[in-house]
Amino acid sequence: MRQSFRLSSLVDDLRAGHLSRRQFMQAATALGVGASAASLIASTTLAQSATPGASPAAPTANPFPDAGTEGQTRGAGGDLRIIQSQAPTVLAPHSSTGSKDVYAGNLVLEPMMIYLADGSLGAVLLESVPSVEAGTLKEDLSGVTLVLKEGLVWSDGTPVTSKDIEFTWKWVTTPENASINSDSWGIVKSIELPDDRTAVVTFTSPQVAWFETFTAAEYGVIYPSHVFNDDPTNKNDAFLTNPIGTGPFKVESFTPNDQATFVANENYREANKPFFSRVVFKGGGDAVSAGRAVVQTGEYDYAWNVQAEPAIIQDMIANASTGKILESGGTTVEAIYVNFSDPNKEVNGQRSEGNTPNPVLTDLAVRQAIQVAIQRDVIAGEFYGVPDNATPNILAGNPFFASPNTSWEFNTDKANQVLDEAGWAKDGDTRKKDGVELKVTYASPINQVRQKTQAVVKKNLEAAGIKVQLAEVDTSIFFDSSPGNDQNNLHFYWDLAMWSSGPSSSIPVKFVNKWYSDGGKNFAQKENDWAGANVQRWNSPDFDKLYDELITSTTMEDASRLLIAMNDLIIEQAAVIPLVLRVFYNAASNRLREENVGNDNPFATPYWNIANWNLAEGQ
Repeated sequence: MRQSFRLSSLVDDLRAGHLSRRQFMQAATALGVGASAASLIASTTLAQSATPGASPAAPTANPFPDAGTEGQTRGAGGDLRIIQSQAPTVLAPHSSTGSKDVYAGNLVLEPMMIYLADGSLGAVLLESVPSVEAGTLKEDLSGVTLVLKEGLVWSDGTPVTSKDIEFTWKWVTTPENASINSDSWGIVKSIELPDDRTAVVTFTSPQVAWFETFTAAEYGVIYPSHVFNDDPTNKNDAFLTNPIGTGPFKVESFTPNDQATFVANENYREANKPFFSRVVFKGGGDAVSAGRAVVQTGEYDYAWNVQAEPAIIQDMIANASTGKILESGGTTVEAIYVNFSDPNKEVNGQRSEGNTPNPVLTDLAVRQAIQVAIQRDVIAGEFYGVPDNATPNILAGNPFFASPNTSWEFNTDKANQVLDEAGWAKDGDTRKKDGVELKVTYASPINQVRQKTQAVVKKNLEAAGIKVQLAEVDTSIFFDSSPGNDQNNLHFYWDLAMWSSGPSSSIPVKFVNKWYSDGGKNFAQKENDWAGANVQRWNSPDFDKLYDELITSTTMEDASRLLIAMNDLIIEQAAVIPLVLRVFYNAASNRLREENVGNDNPFATPYWNIANWNLAEGQ
């Protein structure tokens, strides 16, 4: 707790001008705050500061690495080959819940701003990052002025205008479009368009995380109004698989859950980019094979998320001949999510209906027993290589929101005692209460690490008398957001399910929205095409109250306090069982210039800098 208070004090001193950015960074890192996290906190604090003379922190000297691009010719590099074991299903991020889809779509559709490798904000489609000093961010954080770069055009040659920003807001917040980002853009009250490049945004209330809506490929992408006939009620399903964007590439062909090909966008704003004429984007298979196809056989140039056991990673590194394994950290946590609705009972044409309680997991004692029954250090050590990365928190990896108040333990005896006291009596190897058997289905995407994790968890839970049935789903199907797919994590037709997720912002309003109920309106259900963010159907008035405070807070100190309180409530109620703070491994070919790949940016998509990807010297 002491560290949290000291960090808050540092933020106050930075805001008041008593510390320079450099002094804040030195003091914060001395507390154990990671450099990227400290930089993002500093950048956000200074951007929001109303203190005279305060200014946004300068981004890195070269925020978009572009070594060797000077003098190159667009398309001269031929084919770029990418393999992603989680195949994309759609390419439009406002209609996607899976990272795999957002990442692939990032080749075509760009956000207005991005989080840079040092944690600061960088302008992509905007002329500059808004700030109080420049007069483009209101001091009370009640509004922001977005100014587009001059001369931007869509890939079909149509000019990009501020009307597209306004259209995106209206489209995303139209309920019939079932956008996953409706809450993110819902903080906008109005948008005025004084000219073709300027959008003056007024929020429904002051927003400490004013930037999140407009930043990163998950939320900050804008859509071309003209492609929707300027009609925000036009759902335009064709756009899901063939979007028009401002990015370095455009779609040539796309077979969902299989393969996409992209070709260079001849209207891209930098005449000598992209270097590659085409991207062959292959999906499916398994993570280990994808990694080997890059570093050992040279069939592909890049593979994202090579999730494998430490011994396999080390073997790939030792036997690499055509590429290398790149490591990155961040805030992503592998966790087990609890379904508070009944996945086995059908109501109104759907299972896991939000008003139909789970007969087993709505009992807090059962969730608490699960919480203490799992050997998290074994999972973190044997399958992820870092035993100390076992975590009790779902918000982790950034001391700004990582709670110092929580802990985890592995105690089978305690798990049994909790269940005994709650009336779940042993009946052979499993337990029963009021005629209900204590059994759960536990699902996971197919991956060697996850199946071995499932095996450990199954053994742990059965030692406490909880019967476990495992379910394994192809990754492309598990993370496919199609409304008709009842095997995805949106429908959540199991009792427990395991996957990775994490915030990409220091004030992750969008991330914590997944536990916001709003009286059930935010539940993923048939009625909203499963676009509700709360797939667990967890209804906590206490959490909702904290969330409502967060979205109207105006200081970093309040945001930090509220985020920690939200994490603590989730853990106290065992709504999620965090397992391990993940290290990510990607594979890159020796053909590629590594510095331009931008693997050191933990806040961005793997393809955030693909406009600058090119060949290494001598290739």
